[in-house]
Amino acid sequence: MAYNKKEYRRKRIKNRIRKIVSGTPVRPRMSVFRSNRDIYVQVIDDEAGVTLVSASSKLPDIASQKMTKCEKSKLVGKEIASRALAAGINEVVFDRNGYLYHGRVKSLADAAREGGLKF
Repeated sequence: MAYNKKEYRRKRIKNRIRKIVSGTPVRPRMSVFRSNRDIYVQVIDDEAGVTLVSASSKLPDIASQKMTKCEKSKLVGKEIASRALAAGINEVVFDRNGYLYHGRVKSLADAAREGGLKF
């Protein structure tokens, strides 16, 4: 495997989390992916293998604004909450995807909670 130390550590944590966390139609999984520049979030039903709702910092109304990555994460969290509630999803299981619950991941999760999602 051609992983560097950080990637390898994240993959191990991700596998450990995914053994436990799984999305159902009643309570789907909210998965976060964080790149160096952007942040993406999906609400997934793992039993059907379908993405129900998604949002990212590449959406035109978010990408056009000049702000820090952490502030953009808050906007993405509010957007995913509003889209999920519009789709009839109130509760989700949070999957931080091996990232530490800190910084952009935490601000996204807090904003989603403020937007009305329960997890």
